[in-house]
Parts: sequence; C-alpha cells; structure tokens
Amino acid sequence: MIRMSVPHVVLIHCHDVGTWLSCYDAPGAPTPQLQRLADEGVVFDRAFATSPLCTPARSALFTGMSPHRNGLIGLSHHGWRYAPGVRTLPERVRDLGCRTTLIGLQHEDPDPCVLGFDDVRGLGFLPRAMQVARESVSWFAENGRSATPYLVTIGMWEAHRPWPPEDYAAFPPEQVDVPPYLPDNDDTRADVAGLYGSIRQLDEAVGTVLDAIEEHGDPDNTLVIFTTDHGAAFPRAKGTLYDPGVRVAMIARPPRAWNVAPRRERSLVSHLDVVPTLLDLFGGQVPPQLEGQTLRPALTGSNGPADRSLYLQKTFHDGYDPIRAVRTERFKYIRNFAAGPKLVLSKDLEDSLTRRGMGDDHLAPRPAEELYDLDNDPWEATNLADDPRWLTVRDRLARQLDEDMVRLADPLLDGPVEPPSPPVRT
Repeated sequence: MIRMSVPHVVLIHCHDVGTWLSCYDAPGAPTPQLQRLADEGVVFDRAFATSPLCTPARSALFTGMSPHRNGLIGLSHHGWRYAPGVRTLPERVRDLGCRTTLIGLQHEDPDPCVLGFDDVRGLGFLPRAMQVARESVSWFAENGRSATPYLVTIGMWEAHRPWPPEDYAAFPPEQVDVPPYLPDNDDTRADVAGLYGSIRQLDEAVGTVLDAIEEHGDPDNTLVIFTTDHGAAFPRAKGTLYDPGVRVAMIARPPRAWNVAPRRERSLVSHLDVVPTLLDLFGGQVPPQLEGQTLRPALTGSNGPADRSLYLQKTFHDGYDPIRAVRTERFKYIRNFAAGPKLVLSKDLEDSLTRRGMGDDHLAPRPAEELYDLDNDPWEATNLADDPRWLTVRDRLARQLDEDMVRLADPLLDGPVEPPSPPVRT
C-alpha cells in the first residue's frame, strides 16, 4: 500500500549531458552516484526535451508549455523572455502551499528573482557543481525536515563546454564511449575524455546532494528527480532534433514510503510532463493549456503514457535555424524550414576537438524532409524521406506535424520568426 502524502520534491538539473551516463548509453561514464539513484528509482529510457538548446529546453521543463508558446524560443542572454502571463513551476506550486527554492543555475532569465521562487541561493548561478552541492547541504541542514512541502530546484553548470583540464581532470581516452554518430579517432576520444571529467564532478555533486537528503532531509517523503536540459555538446547531438540532441536522462526516485520497486520505464515521456506531475502530486489541478501528462502512474508502479507522439522544435541558437519534428514510438519525421548545411554547428562545437577530426560531410545541403525508422536505425543514419517504400509513413507524419503546428499555434506558420528587439537601458 502506497502512502500518498504530499511529498517534498528535489529537482536536480544540469547542462549538456543527454544520456551519457552509465545507466543509459555510456557504460564507461564515471557516474556511480547517478547509478545509485537509478538503482533506487524509475529510469525513463525514452525521455525527451522539447528543444536541443539550453533556454528553450528549460522553459518547457519549468512551464509545461513548448518554447514557442511560453516565449523562450531562443537563449535568454540573447534577449528572449517569457511571454506575458506565462506562469512557472515555482509560481504554480507556491499557490498550493509549497515553499520553493532555487539553488545554483537557471537559464530562463538574467534575473533569477523574477522566476517565482521564495528563496534564491547563489543568485541563479554558481560556477561549479560542488559549490552548488555545498550550498544545497547548507539548505537541507536548515530546512530539510520542514513540515511544509517544498520544491527545491538545484541547477548545475556541468557538463557544458569548455572542459579545461585545470578544472576537470580528464578521463582516460581509451576508456570512453564513442557513439556511432561520431568518428572514433584520437580527437573525439580526447574530447569525450574532457566531457567525462566534467561529468565526474557533476556525479560527485549529485552524490553530495543525495547524502544531504539522507542526513538532513526526509527521504521517506521526498521525490528526487534528476534530468538534463538536452543532448551533449557534440556534432549531431546538441542543436539538432536527432535523438542524441533531444533525448535526455530522467531518473525519479519516489519517496521511500511509497514502496515503489526500482524499474525502467519504456514509454515516451517529455520534460513537458514534469509540471503536470508535480501539480498532481501537490494536490492541484492541471490547467488545460499545459501540454504534458502526469507521470504519477509511472512513479507509483504502473505504466507510463501509451500511444504517444512528441513535438520537437529548434528556432534560434547562435543564429536562426528553424526545424520542427514529430517523434513517435517508431519513427522520427523532421522538417527543415530553411536552407543550410546538414549540421549547423554552434561556436563551441565548431571549435571542438571532435570537429577537427570529423571532416566536412556535414556541410552538404540539408534535405527539406527527413524520416527515420528508429526500430531499425536508432542513430538516424539513413534518411527514408524519398524512399518510395516509406512515402505513406512520411506523408502521415507530415500531416501530423502540420496539425500539431496549427494546434499549438506555431509562429512558423506565418513565415520566418523575427529575433527579439535588442535590450535597451531605461
């Protein structure tokens, strides 16, 4: 029998990790603490961001609405802001009697104090994961056994590029995991070794937070969620709508009093589901304008959402790059709304070691449409959009994308999206 009291919630989020964890696609990754969390919780094998970029991805995580609906379709430091009337997760749960705290990183607004938190530690940014972890320990020592339900979001910079060796001791290159979409050479391995050094610090910091919950908190009544914003900072991952760009780690450890057995959940789930889930658990109503679904069944031992498709998007990063996609259980359909190369690499990727060793095939012109059979081609290497055998599937998903764009009032329906006005001093 599950005792369903209103839980405390600790939401840990990080940068640019995707599924590069030992409990997902990188068995060699140095992540024993996150492995511990996975071994005690529900691991969502097919969890997705709405966008492969920092601000847009987090905007969906913290509002339950797609970036083009909440206003953050580009980076906050490039001038994008939440649209008028958009309510954030801390604002919504505060209305339900929940105390809210931000510790460390956020990427939604230059001023973290406008996001609706009761308490902001570190002014929304602390430069390294262990600093965030130490601030978290202090918070739990003061507040962890509060009788009032709380939401604590803990944001960590890692594993965003760069990974300087003076900050992150590199991992042995011969022991790293190189996925099939990257060239397996010395340059890539040296690059991934830097990533693993950063992830190792992230993992240590997460372990410190988990220990603080054990020592100072209420683990019997605390839901711990770990996720990342989007895919890792490598070509054909971050900045793309291929699965390595939008598939994310999502691990949830239910309160121990619920007695939920650890397991892996195969249903498609989205960052859009986090706000509806927490509103449900805090005893609130899920407003109809939210796009996600509550994951309460998956967190209490039942099955997750079934027969589902996800709407994915990219609009602005370093520049304008409008792409939309539909991701189903088996297929991915991508529509490129502007001409350009197959891969647009942001500056950090263009300057990377991996780029140095990958050649220039990605500079060939991109197709207008892409279709991938994920059951037989999980790394999306073979575009089937022009294959006569797959035209029926392509056209069905193209119609679905059109319907989703209309249903969600995507501004691309009206033509190219303009960048925000430059900020002015008033």
